[in-house]
Amino acid sequence: MDVNCAQYVCLDGRAYICRVSKGISLNFPEEIAMDLKECRKQIDIINSEMLKLFVRRMEISEDVAKYKAENGLPIFNNAREREILGEMTSSSPEIFENYVKTFFTVVMDLSKSYQRTVLNGTTAVSEKIKSAIESTPMIFPKRAVVACQGTEGAYSQIAADKLFGMEKIIYFKSFEDVFKAVRDKICDYGVLPIENSTYGTVIDVYDLMKKYRFSIVRSQRLKITHKLLAKKGTSLRDIREVYSHPQAIGQCSNFFAANPEIKAVPFANTALAAEKVKNSEGNSLAAIASSACADLYGLDTVSDEIMNSGNNQTRFICISSNDYIFPGADKISIMLSLPHTPGALYNTLAKFAAIGLNLTKIESRPIEGSDFEAQFYFDFEASPYDEKILSMLDTLSRDCENFVFLGSYRELN
Repeated sequence: MDVNCAQYVCLDGRAYICRVSKGISLNFPEEIAMDLKECRKQIDIINSEMLKLFVRRMEISEDVAKYKAENGLPIFNNAREREILGEMTSSSPEIFENYVKTFFTVVMDLSKSYQRTVLNGTTAVSEKIKSAIESTPMIFPKRAVVACQGTEGAYSQIAADKLFGMEKIIYFKSFEDVFKAVRDKICDYGVLPIENSTYGTVIDVYDLMKKYRFSIVRSQRLKITHKLLAKKGTSLRDIREVYSHPQAIGQCSNFFAANPEIKAVPFANTALAAEKVKNSEGNSLAAIASSACADLYGLDTVSDEIMNSGNNQTRFICISSNDYIFPGADKISIMLSLPHTPGALYNTLAKFAAIGLNLTKIESRPIEGSDFEAQFYFDFEASPYDEKILSMLDTLSRDCENFVFLGSYRELN
């Protein structure tokens, strides 16, 4: 064997052989073929020792942070980190080099995060959340002035009805107009589609999130049932153009693939498309919209089986200019950007994994004017009342660029 061996007495009082290779000590019993119980015992012993060393390392990191603060030094020292990673990987068995590099990268990331905590304490994020909880009414309102894009019969209106029940809706031409109406306090709330289960993200809404200040206070999942609507007496063979929102068209792409003679025409909104068909001449136009639009605009249902999937759902967010967090909130949305460095996203995701959080959505959008840099959006299941969650959000706000807390809310089905 090309290793050095020495006897070593471990914490349980038993004698072991210490195998030394490239400066690394790996402890194994003399009986090489350990059973699972024995393996776990050894891992428990090693974990105990690692914990002591990790705690000691973090305590020294606190001293390092104070020294850096007193001497005006930055927390991040790229040359020092490269030196440490180089030493650790070169001293490890070749088979473990990548694992060692990952391990020490995470340890150093945790150390930097703790140093920022020591120097800066809590951030405005946790204070903002606590203040929002204290200032929010105990009951979600039933009456409100609500902004929606489109017109009567739009899916946003149906979602608003489910969220509020006795609301007054003001309709706007675009998603951006909805954000503006909430910003300018023309409306108390705005309801916007954000993603569909079969066709994905509503990109326009995500892009507008970067531009406007708002808070997500609730969300609603809505089962979408698209119908092909046309004027009375119209048959499928009469139709040459179908109007609808691009999301709805995408959710019915199989229909257009099966009927290549019919042209899909993107339109601002499903309900507006139905209104256009109602006011059109002849029978060559149709719309993809809800059954509510059929009743509202006096249209016939030419086909009610045009969706790609029978389980078609859209998530709608309810936004407010107030930082409200209503009781029962169990979901959090944030927005942040990351440095263009290896492992930046991995290190961020590790913070969620460390406390067992379930990420339900990760979306990235390019940052305009940057060199392929992206803004990330995260949705995850968590309580805003949990101090561990507040601590993690404080850490993210310190460690990540352009961090924005978008809201904590309850999602209804």
